Amino acid sequence: MSPRRTRFHSCTSKFGTIGPTSKSVREGTDVVIVKSGRRICGTGACLANAPLHQNKSYFEFKIQSTGVWEVGVGTEKANLNQVPLGRDIHSLVLRHDGSVYHNNEEKNRLPANSLPQEGDVVGLTYDHVELNLYLNGKNMQCPASGIRGTVFPVVYVDDSAILDCQFSEFYHTPPQGFEKILFEQQIF
Repeated sequence: MSPRRTRFHSCTSKFGTIGPTSKSVREGTDVVIVKSGRRICGTGACLANAPLHQNKSYFEFKIQSTGVWEVGVGTEKANLNQVPLGRDIHSLVLRHDGSVYHNNEEKNRLPANSLPQEGDVVGLTYDHVELNLYLNGKNMQCPASGIRGTVFPVVYVDDSAILDCQFSEFYHTPPQGFEKILFEQQIF
């Protein structure tokens, strides 16, 4: 049996849902998930298939093509049809313009000279209290908090953005104490 891998599912675009929860892909659906659930393009938002159970999680997104995008964490109640994300209590995201939003409030902002560009890697750490952002391995000192409950990695793309997600085999070494997303193990 092969090990379980974190990937994206439960993806929704303005035209409907694709992924394991849908019986068929409807015509006109614009969100596209390729490379074994690791590349997100088109138009739409997605939640990963594994929640952040452990105390200190790390994951990355590489910007393959710029456009409109958002990365962060969201609960299963996040409205993936309501974009931009970060407009309610169910998502906390970094937007392509450097702003960090939760509950329709700007929680923080990347420095103007540090906005992610094509080819950059955005790393995210989450410790059940605070989301921290890294750009090409450098801590951006841009913490944000406020989301509650079980969260999953979340991503949104539009306007030609293409993002690759890394949940293991990272481009940059995770900060000390943080690790890849672990699947919950059942003992019985």
